[in-house]
Amino acid sequence: MTDTPSDPAFADVFPRADEARWRALAEAALKGKPFESLISRTADGIEIQPLYQRLVGERPRPWRAGAGPWRVCARVDHTDPAQANALLLTDLENGADAIHIVFAGSVGAHGFGLPAGREALAVALDGVALEARVPIEVDLSAATKDSAGFLAGMIEARHIDPASYPVTFGFDPLGQMALGGGSPLAWSALAPLSAGLMKELAARGWRGRFAVADGRVVNAAGGTPGQELAFVVASAVAYLRALEDSGVSIADARAMIGFRLSADADEFAGVAKFRALRRLWGRVEQACGLAPAPIHIHAETSWRMMTRRDPWVNLLRATIATFSAGLGGADAISVLPFTQAIGLPDAFARRMARNAQLILIEESNLGRVADPAAGAGGFEALTEALCERAWALFQETEAAGGLYASLLSGAFQAKVAEARAARERDVARRKAPITGVSEFPNIHEAPVDVLAPIPTSASGPAQAIAFSALAPGRDAEPLERLRDAAEAGPGPKVFLANLGPLAAFGARAMFARNLFEAGGIEAIGGDGFDDETSLAAAYSASGATIACLCSSDAIYAGRASAAARALAQAGARQVWLAGRPGTAESDWRAAGVSGFIFAGCDVLAALERASAPA
Repeated sequence: MTDTPSDPAFADVFPRADEARWRALAEAALKGKPFESLISRTADGIEIQPLYQRLVGERPRPWRAGAGPWRVCARVDHTDPAQANALLLTDLENGADAIHIVFAGSVGAHGFGLPAGREALAVALDGVALEARVPIEVDLSAATKDSAGFLAGMIEARHIDPASYPVTFGFDPLGQMALGGGSPLAWSALAPLSAGLMKELAARGWRGRFAVADGRVVNAAGGTPGQELAFVVASAVAYLRALEDSGVSIADARAMIGFRLSADADEFAGVAKFRALRRLWGRVEQACGLAPAPIHIHAETSWRMMTRRDPWVNLLRATIATFSAGLGGADAISVLPFTQAIGLPDAFARRMARNAQLILIEESNLGRVADPAAGAGGFEALTEALCERAWALFQETEAAGGLYASLLSGAFQAKVAEARAARERDVARRKAPITGVSEFPNIHEAPVDVLAPIPTSASGPAQAIAFSALAPGRDAEPLERLRDAAEAGPGPKVFLANLGPLAAFGARAMFARNLFEAGGIEAIGGDGFDDETSLAAAYSASGATIACLCSSDAIYAGRASAAARALAQAGARQVWLAGRPGTAESDWRAAGVSGFIFAGCDVLAALERASAPA
């Protein structure tokens, strides 16, 4: 990567800008609003300033252990091993260069997954040229932990040197505990057993990553980037201790641990999160008296950002997530196909997931630059702030006795639950909009094909030691449930009672249509009405059961009460008004207005009320 002059020759053509001049222009544009209104905050409470200076002297850090782009992973998650094999071979023949084996019950299974057993694994990998040492990432569950040994044996049977084969075997007992809300044994008893399984593989000549510190369970449960990082570091430290206690040197133990993170559609936080993990683990290595060495990070696009409604938008979300993980330095990336939240993805959905990565690598050349965010003030500040938040939570967890103790007490889950509740509030008020669900819903969308519908969630086996689980969820679920209920039967329709000319009602009518259709309530209406008689007649002919007044504040002042009474007399069981009521609320409610919708209102609560049976 070459340096550019600090003052290019063409710089003199333009007047020099400085922060003081920019700030003066910004304050003038705010027209009296405080400058602080331009500052936003992340879910971790980190301030995002409107402008950052370049960090002079900051050099790129080569994140990945090897040169070149990340590995494009093909998921092996079909419940039928033969079908899983066919899909895998297609992926490998068309650009994927790594394998992600997802076993049933694992963090990444999402209702599917390869069954346990030597035979299932052999069928799923039939025809794969393992001699080419295709990297493998494994998603294990407690019930499928023996499959790690089966995989090792399958590779050994082909006379391949284990030390030369890159495998992340995926032992993650703490992640499984967090997901299932319990454990068959206390960590003091489980830790040496897990370390023993890893040592057995090492004794057979394997030098791959045996344990994986996996943050996806925190992301899927609604946690913040800082909480996900703290969980990952705390998990890795617990595995480090378990291996060291079993007689493995600290230097060898750290090489046995890999990492896994979620990547979502928040580009800035995503890049910073992946960059932050390497800094955080480097700090742990230094505390252990070790010189920091490259670590392996496997990224997967976020489950919680996926939608069942308008799933095509998931393609955009996944592309942004892949972009962020790639720029942040992920070594391997698995992209959830855009239909994953609906059911088992077919070959087309898998192709789109694969090509999203290939375009970024081959056409956008994202893998050719080491740490492209280096020196960018915004990314550097966010990375550093994330490190501080995550390290503080990690230290708090350690002070409480480690991650297992924190899970057992419920302290860590309580923090995630608080973050999830805040996120749910933002989604309900559309402060965190979901395109295709809470914003611009397509109420007449065509269904997409999947190989099998997503199964109903089933509870796992009872655990001897139980605590609160980090249950996975998707942001869109509450609104999707309303859509499902509306489509299951003759759901309500809303008549847009537009008053006056288009210029008066247009913006609010569009707002109301988007809001109601987000809950599956079809909006009917087009023209504006100049009198209440024609308004009531049009409502009666519409077949709608509820109505929503849409117009300007000036027209509301003169007509809202009369229009609400006319609609109520015409049979509307609810009359809504698009806009803030202000001082007229009591008068409008007395005239029959049931509720108000406006930017920042609780959309979910309004839709639940509007959808309620008469």
